[in-house]
Amino acid sequence: QVQLVESGGGLVQPGGSLRLSCTSPHITLDYYAIGWFRQAPGADREGVSCVSNSGEETYYADSVKGRFAVSRDSAKNTVSLQMNSLKPEDTAVYYCASGPGCYQHGRPADEKDMDYWGRGTLVTISS
Repeated sequence: QVQLVESGGGLVQPGGSLRLSCTSPHITLDYYAIGWFRQAPGADREGVSCVSNSGEETYYADSVKGRFAVSRDSAKNTVSLQMNSLKPEDTAVYYCASGPGCYQHGRPADEKDMDYWGRGTLVTISS
């Protein structure tokens, strides 16, 4: 079964930074768009960011624009999400997923458009 693996979550104070990583022992991430999603307690899963397979196209949810940055490291088969100026409302389980593109039918790709998923990493922002 194809799986992605997230790492880098943890407990950080408001205003701090974390860097999440996504990799896979099964697939080459460069062949896929890689999206980051998050699910807060009691909430639906939402798209946070995405990078296309070429790396030329990215997507950020309005709530994270200017604070989060997604990038690829092909040599390490890794996609990273740098998260700065973290807020308590960023607290969630963060998932990475692979799919055909960051946009589908003119809208940002959502979880239904993604094929393979990781199990998530918990990010907690609290003082």
